Amino acid sequence: MTDCTVRPPAIEPAELVWRDGIPESVRFGDVYFSRDNGLEETRYVFLNHNNLPDRFQEVPPLGAFVIAETGFGTGLNFLAAWQAWREHQPDNGSVLHFISAERYPLTRDDLKRALNLWPELAPLAAELQAHYPPLVRGTHRLVLDEGRVRLTLYFGDLLDAWEALSFSADAWFLDGFAPALNPDMWLDRAIALIREHSRPGTTLATFTAVGRIRRALEGEGFEMRKTPGYGRKRDMIAGVLSSAVSGHSPTASGTVAIIGAGIAGALLARNLASRGVAVTLIDAEDHAGNAASGNLQGALYVKLGVEFNPQTELALSALAFSQRAYEPYRGAFWHPVGLLQLAWNPQEADRQNRFLDRNQYPEEILYPVDAATASELTGTPVSTSGLWFPNNGWLSPGRLCSNLASHPLIECRFGTRVERLMPCNGKWHLSSSSGADIIADRVVIAAGHKTPELIPLKGEYRFKAIRGQVTHLPEETIRTPKAVICGQKYLNPCQDGLAVTGATFDLHSTDARVTREGNTENLQQLSDMLPGLFAESGGKGDFEGRVGFRCTTHDYQPVAGMMADCNGQSLEGVYLLTGLGSKGLTYAPLLAEYVADLITGQPACLPGTLAHSIRPDRICRRRAG
Repeated sequence: MTDCTVRPPAIEPAELVWRDGIPESVRFGDVYFSRDNGLEETRYVFLNHNNLPDRFQEVPPLGAFVIAETGFGTGLNFLAAWQAWREHQPDNGSVLHFISAERYPLTRDDLKRALNLWPELAPLAAELQAHYPPLVRGTHRLVLDEGRVRLTLYFGDLLDAWEALSFSADAWFLDGFAPALNPDMWLDRAIALIREHSRPGTTLATFTAVGRIRRALEGEGFEMRKTPGYGRKRDMIAGVLSSAVSGHSPTASGTVAIIGAGIAGALLARNLASRGVAVTLIDAEDHAGNAASGNLQGALYVKLGVEFNPQTELALSALAFSQRAYEPYRGAFWHPVGLLQLAWNPQEADRQNRFLDRNQYPEEILYPVDAATASELTGTPVSTSGLWFPNNGWLSPGRLCSNLASHPLIECRFGTRVERLMPCNGKWHLSSSSGADIIADRVVIAAGHKTPELIPLKGEYRFKAIRGQVTHLPEETIRTPKAVICGQKYLNPCQDGLAVTGATFDLHSTDARVTREGNTENLQQLSDMLPGLFAESGGKGDFEGRVGFRCTTHDYQPVAGMMADCNGQSLEGVYLLTGLGSKGLTYAPLLAEYVADLITGQPACLPGTLAHSIRPDRICRRRAG
């Protein structure tokens, strides 16, 4: 397979040949692991020469240990490290971060076949395979072992990976194919980047004993030593970045207050609590998920751009991450029944054609379908083609928010309207009309369209609230679909006798009441999109509904990160997580993971370009003078 046969965002997989059950790379002509005993070789070279069993035991409470690797391959090194982490890590809330790059990733089937060689790793291998991302370029964060292990996989060039990702490693696995067979992996720039992502005391080990590699590492400040290799390999090298004392990654200390218990705030609270961080979750409503996240149903949906730019990459990353994040709630709050993005008018049909011409996506993400196939998949007659997202579906967001907020480390303060944030003695004081101040080390504003009222800085922030009214359709009034259908409106399958459709897009109305006009708009546009959907009612009659207010920004991109003023000066201890618009259910899991990474000082799940595109200071309108 040549590079030119694959269009972004897809990435060409590894081409393997299997000899005696061992995978070899056709491209590089080398084995992925030792024919003698690959797992024992990994333990000898990487775990023992980085002294990981002992160092794992020394990770402080709520801390993190970061391993970085130069070639993911079959994932054997990762599974060996994960297994050792389980055996040696104290039960103190600490997290293992494993960061790896892979230019030619294995398919899921090849990954499974390779890892079947190691029965003792079977439970871990099965979890890895279940979370293994689609083969698309860029950064993939996998949350494993109930959050105790976080794997950041970068599918793409090694140099691109280390230039894009933000982390400091405690240990390096310099893996990959032999330097003579894969010279690009060992460029001087790659070794310089390894140094940039290391701290004093960082260790490394590698199969190779090539003098050029050893000298390059020594040139970057590593104290290197040659040591006996494993099995038939005579030598290998290991080293440490000069330091008298080995350091550790930062720990997650202190308390966090989150204002807003919608899907973004609730996901962030649960994410932090799973890392051992105490959280106070505050909302003016009397329970979680009672504002914009309180609809009976919500579709997991993004509209991927014709051009694969940072905006599209963020949407794709969020979609894939959210599917994995909601999987534990399958059948309860999450229903991955599939989603049809309908080519509902000529303009959308043309857009989809251009999208398909310019991009290549794995079928586990999406694939085109004609009208007949679309009708079969959705169980509803449709008259046009579309894009089928087999792993999308719908959620019960309000119920999910309540579930997320139920955790021993989350203190819920509902019915509390925060009026002011003030710094005092290195902490933040949140005053309200409900009683004594709430005091926290860090504060996250995830208050949706109420966010501008809470920002403790002067300036003009380019947020806007958009009113959205949904309509509740009794099951007997429609030909119920079995999958989500999206076009000018969306329609979900029925739950408890009702299907939700909508939503209106009212830029200027602040009316929180359900109106007949809003329902009429929803029903008329839904009928135009799906002729024959309605049974005898014809879409006429009085229907119930619900109104929420989306929070969007001037560029319709979300906001996540530390707050900054109009001069770009950071406001220590205050973060924003808002502006998710109508795609909050899709964006919230990944952005909650990202903000949690920032708060805990752990490796970021977003590459630099995407983190830059959602930075909070871009929403502040800078004034001249």
